[in-house]
Amino acid sequence: MRRSRIELKLIEDKACRKLVTVSKRQAGLLKTAHEVSVLCDVDIGLIIFSSTRELFDYCSQPQR
Repeated sequence: MRRSRIELKLIEDKACRKLVTVSKRQAGLLKTAHEVSVLCDVDIGLIIFSSTRELFDYCSQPQR
C-alpha cells in the first residue's frame, strides 16, 4: 500500500511561514537534547524564547 503524495505549496503568509519554521527547528532541537541526555547520561536543561517572547523549556530529569 503506497502513501499518497501531498502537494507542496509555499505558505504565503510570512508570519505563518516563520511560525512553522520555528516550530520545526524547536522540535529538532528538543529531540537532539533528549538524544544527547540519553546517550551521554547527562542532565540537560534547555530554555528557548520565541520571537513572540514565549518561553519553552526542557529538562532531561523530572522536576522535583
